[in-house]
Amino acid sequence: MSDAEAAIAERYRLVGPLLNERQRRRFAASEARTFGRGGIAAAARACGVAENTVRRGLAELDEPESLGAERVRGAGAGRPSIQVSDPQLIDALKALVEGDTRGDPERVLLWTSKSSRNLAAALTGAGHPVGYRTVPKLLRSLGFSMQSARKTLEGKQHPDRDAQFQHINTVVAAAIAAREPAISIDTKKKELVGAFKNSGREWHPAGAPPRVNTHDFPSMADGKAIPYGVYDIADDSAMVSVGIDHDTAQFSVAAIGAWWQQFGKSRYPNATRLVMTADCGGSNSNRVRLWKTELQRLADTTGLQIEVCHFPPGTSKWNKIEHRLFSFISKNWRGQPLISYEVIISLIAATTTTTGLQLYARLDESDYPDKIQVTDQQIAAVNLHPYAFHPEWNYTIKPSPK
Repeated sequence: MSDAEAAIAERYRLVGPLLNERQRRRFAASEARTFGRGGIAAAARACGVAENTVRRGLAELDEPESLGAERVRGAGAGRPSIQVSDPQLIDALKALVEGDTRGDPERVLLWTSKSSRNLAAALTGAGHPVGYRTVPKLLRSLGFSMQSARKTLEGKQHPDRDAQFQHINTVVAAAIAAREPAISIDTKKKELVGAFKNSGREWHPAGAPPRVNTHDFPSMADGKAIPYGVYDIADDSAMVSVGIDHDTAQFSVAAIGAWWQQFGKSRYPNATRLVMTADCGGSNSNRVRLWKTELQRLADTTGLQIEVCHFPPGTSKWNKIEHRLFSFISKNWRGQPLISYEVIISLIAATTTTTGLQLYARLDESDYPDKIQVTDQQIAAVNLHPYAFHPEWNYTIKPSPK
C-alpha cells in the first residue's frame, strides 16, 4: 500500500464508524476523485470496499439531486439467509442425501448422485421451498461436492444400482439402530513381501532413499500378503487378517470369524444377527458356492443369522471399508518397502484417522486350498433365505435347524 493509500485508510479509520452506508460509499468516491489516476482501485483497497461501490459513489457525486433522496439501509437489513428463515432446511437436505452419499476412496470430500434440481424439487415438495441454484451452496457448506459419475464408476451402471444402495443403507441403518453388528468386508490388493518399490513418497535423509529391487518379479518375493479387512461401521474400528496362502472363501470367513471371536462377541453381547456389506467379486463373491457354505458354518458356530448385502457389479469402491480403512492403510505405508510380514502387520496396526479409527492386525498363517468343489447337496443344505429384491445380492443365512 502506497503512502497516499495509507493516508486514505487512516482517514477512513477515523471517520468510517461515524458514517452510514451511503456516506461511506461517497467518502470513498471523493477520495478516489482527488487521488487521480488509479484512484478507484486505491480507494477501494484503502476503504475495504468493492470497486463497483466506489464507482456508484462517483455517479452519485455527479448527480447532486440524488444526494439526499435515497433511503439508508439499516445495519443487518436485507433478506435473511434461507437457513435463518427455514431452520429445518439443512436437516431436510442432509436426510435426502445421507442414504445416497458415496465417499471417494482417495478423497475426504463426499459427493451425491442426485442433481441440484431434483434435490430442490424434493425439498420444495417437503415444505422447504428453495431454488436449485441455492442447493449447491448448501451442499458445499456441508462438505459435499458434485462430481461427474463417469469418472468414478468402475463399469457399466446397473439399472438397479441406486435402489440397491438404498436397500443397503436401510438394512445397515436398521441394524445399527437395533445395536446389532454391521460390518463392511473386502480383500485389499495383494502385496509382495520383500524389497519392492511401494508407490508414494516418504521423508528420508537427502540422497538416501530406500533401495529396492529393480524388478517386481513374484519369484523374487519372500511371500505374498493378502490383507482381508473387517470394518465395524458403527464402532469405526476394524481388524485386518493378513493371509499368506490363497484368497478363498474359507480365508475370508475365517477372518470374519476371528473378528467376531476377538471383538464382535464382547462388543455386541445381545446380537442375534450379523449384517455384512460386500462386493460381488473375489473370495466373498455372491456367485461362489464355497462362500455360502462357509457362512453356514459360521452361522452354526456363532448362532447368528448372517445377513449379506452385495454391492452391484462395478461399485465395490463405494463399500465403506474402501474409503474408511484401505485408503488410510495405503497412505500410512506409502513409499515404504514391505520387507517382511512383521513390517506389514506393524504398519497396518499403526494406521489411524482423524475420526479415531481403532485398528488391529493379525497374521493368518493357515493354508487355504483353492479350487474346492461344493456339491449340489452341500449348497442345498445351506439354510438360505433370499430377499425378494435381487435375491442374488441380498440374502440371509440362518443357523441350521436342530
